[in-house]
Amino acid sequence: MFKPLVVYIGLRYTRAKRRTGFISFITLTSILGVGLGVTALITVLSVMNGYEAELRERILGMTSHAAITGEGGRLRAWQNLEAPLQGEKHVLGWAPFVEGQAMLSSEHRVSGTVLRGIVPELEPRVSEIARHVETGKLTDLKPGEFGIMLGEELANYLGVLVGDKVTVITPQLNTAPAGIMPKIQRFSVVGTFKVGMFEYDRNMALIQLDDAAKLLRLEDAVSGLRLKLDDILKAPQIIAEIGPRLGDGYQFSDWTQAHSNFYLAVRTEKRVMFIILSMIVAVAAFNIVSTLVMVVNDKRADIAILRTQGLYPRQVMGIFMVLGTVIGLFGVLLGFVGGVSLALNLETIVPAIERALGMHFMSDDMYYINELPSKLLWSDVWQVSATAFLLSLLATLYPAWQASRIQPAEELRYE
Repeated sequence: MFKPLVVYIGLRYTRAKRRTGFISFITLTSILGVGLGVTALITVLSVMNGYEAELRERILGMTSHAAITGEGGRLRAWQNLEAPLQGEKHVLGWAPFVEGQAMLSSEHRVSGTVLRGIVPELEPRVSEIARHVETGKLTDLKPGEFGIMLGEELANYLGVLVGDKVTVITPQLNTAPAGIMPKIQRFSVVGTFKVGMFEYDRNMALIQLDDAAKLLRLEDAVSGLRLKLDDILKAPQIIAEIGPRLGDGYQFSDWTQAHSNFYLAVRTEKRVMFIILSMIVAVAAFNIVSTLVMVVNDKRADIAILRTQGLYPRQVMGIFMVLGTVIGLFGVLLGFVGGVSLALNLETIVPAIERALGMHFMSDDMYYINELPSKLLWSDVWQVSATAFLLSLLATLYPAWQASRIQPAEELRYE
């Protein structure tokens, strides 16, 4: 079916004569259509991959892979768990924490926040917060000095800088001559951090663990232990394994219980975008159908002559399948180069466009991530390329079959 003569004639038909220049133009648009579809698919999937990776890194950089708490949300004598955890090969690190809701008040504004108490020396074991500190240092949070580190957006909203005072108001109540009053404590701002995720930069404040325990009246207890695991995707299985070995009286949770919806949404959106953008390639494939139909109509006399010279119907079909395959192959190659180039340089191109237009596409207060990430996965590239090529190949079947049915006697009767 695909003998050298068939291939030669099919390739020859890709170069139209002057009188069939319109067909050549349609062929070019078909190639560009396939290329545009492949480029769009590779780029969008790379952005979705980058978004998922950034979301995972930033969320899990601030929260724990897993956590151990006690009854009533309190964990006493957390040091007793250190020895058992050291023997767990899947546990890379652990650190105690205290967490609660509070109200922050400055001279200018008031804002609610999540108040987290940490041990600065142990926190790098379980989070990446130290890498995101903008001013000050984590070690500036010292017990008894009531220092506080604010998310950058929260500090800007409150209008405070390092060295300024903020008032922390917690739901815990004090009995005073004037009646029952909330617990109030003055803190000094010792630094700010910027994760690049509005949820944390605007709604989180860090203080020293002992100060947090006093403020929230936990006495000698903490809220729990945060764990860092070697494989976050297997967090539920790992917790299920180590839980019984640590004994009774503990409650366990992992990141999938709090943040799984983010990842499910991203993966679902990725599949939907793949299906939707595949329609671009499908439209380009229809262009291939129309191109081949026009070529078949233009070459009916040539086909009839070839048939009289001994060319079989299946060979005629092969000629136009070669033509359609060449169109699809060039389109896929064009899209491959364009998509890979765009995906690899997207993080440079987008800021340049933003500067040129004087606008910011990813606003901090509207999106979880304020930049457009890109992560190219070659598995996606091959999948997109193979899908586009397969659609292009399928688009050649009907016109090629119609060409093979041309009857020489009918076509040459009036020639």
